[in-house]
Amino acid sequence: MRPALRRITVAALAAVMLVPLAAWAQATQAQPTRVPLESAAGLRLQNVSATPATLQGRKGLRVELSEETMRRLKAMPPEEQQKAAQLGLDQLAVIEASDFGDGVIEAEIAGAPRADAGEGARGFVGIAFRVQDDLKTYDAFYLRPTNGRADDQVRRNHSAQYISHPDWPWFRLRKEFPEKYEAYVDIVPGAWTKIRIEVQGERAKLFVNGQAQPTLIVNDVKTGARGRGKIALWIDSSTVAYFRDLTVTPAPPH
Repeated sequence: MRPALRRITVAALAAVMLVPLAAWAQATQAQPTRVPLESAAGLRLQNVSATPATLQGRKGLRVELSEETMRRLKAMPPEEQQKAAQLGLDQLAVIEASDFGDGVIEAEIAGAPRADAGEGARGFVGIAFRVQDDLKTYDAFYLRPTNGRADDQVRRNHSAQYISHPDWPWFRLRKEFPEKYEAYVDIVPGAWTKIRIEVQGERAKLFVNGQAQPTLIVNDVKTGARGRGKIALWIDSSTVAYFRDLTVTPAPPH
């Protein structure tokens, strides 16, 4: 075979092979990744402890404030304790191998107030996404389980919440944009609750317990259209939470 013809043939073969290879790469990137969450392996713990546990006959991970963090909180002056309770300490269990921008996050979660929690405790539990290396910058959806069936309708309306730390904590969003980043959903404390988070650019949706329609829609996700980072289990300092069976499905590349 003449050299010129050989070069043309090799180039043609390479072009043909690129099509299935590209399709395979795209399919691989969009494949779901399941994290059972039956141990703390692969998690980076920020102000929390994580231990294997069983709730309602299902294995998962119990996450709560670490003893060291509790001691640190108790040593603070009252005004600093109050500030920490309002702002939070960024209680996270970060999935180290995760890298998430757009796509779908699904998990089962449960939350209830600690036995020693104050009257205002709600059992906050959720999932943070696009978590940055400082562990302070992220978006999150979370639930307030004790609000779901409260007798007070206003409290019920605060059952699900979107936040974006550090600039947009819940109280700022509620003050500047009442009702926009919160919603009602029928949930109860201490029970497994399925959640699904869909993220696409600046748009995110929270689905609860398999509902066809989202509980909460956010059209201006604060990390922006190109936000990217890790995924983390998120709790409030007054909460005992459980997590299991987390699955991440990245959006196909454009």
